[in-house]
Amino acid sequence: MVENIALVRERITTAARRAGREPNEIALMAVSKTFLPERIREAYHAGLRLFGENRVQEFSEKATALVDLPDARWHLIGHLQSNKARKAAELFVAVDSVDSLRLAEKLNAAAQSLGKKLAVLIEVNVGGEAAKSGVAPGSPDLEDLLRAAPSLEHLEVRGLMTVPPFTDDPQGARPYFRKLRELRDQIAARKLPAVGMEVLSMGMSHDFEVAIEEGSTCVRVGTAIFGERAKT
Repeated sequence: MVENIALVRERITTAARRAGREPNEIALMAVSKTFLPERIREAYHAGLRLFGENRVQEFSEKATALVDLPDARWHLIGHLQSNKARKAAELFVAVDSVDSLRLAEKLNAAAQSLGKKLAVLIEVNVGGEAAKSGVAPGSPDLEDLLRAAPSLEHLEVRGLMTVPPFTDDPQGARPYFRKLRELRDQIAARKLPAVGMEVLSMGMSHDFEVAIEEGSTCVRVGTAIFGERAKT
């Protein structure tokens, strides 16, 4: 795994420099869904601190075994049902997949009751795929979230996240990454109260270099770090 991580970091550095960016602008998130605690611990000891999990229940079962990794940061990156908002707010420092005002309100209430502030990203469905969650670019749902931010005092809106339509050729994702960056720039230019747009979470194992070229500040890498995961 140490070699895998070194190779991923090298690829991040090369892509960043190709785009005229500094490699340290891009956070590497290890997507640890379906992997056992001992594999996550191995990644931690190899130097990784930022981890992404897809399901509240799955991580809840692993969290106790990982409680001794105090500076590890756990983000929820999968779709979250509003009835699991309380548990998500307990387990994670951030939810990167907020896709409705109702969910944001539930997370805000949960964070308030826990006496914490929860970082969030708004998930955008740039490809308009019916099977994927996320708000549509320019939709009333997105506007509702942006305008409600000042009233959600226990959430910190930090940016946008997307999962583009899958293409075998990584270049096929470029228009979607570009679309998210342009949307981020449009929102940032509005200088909306309580809306930060410093994070652009996009790019996975097969296409993160293209995402970096298009402005990603956080790449979510699973397979290239841990190897192939078991089918779920």
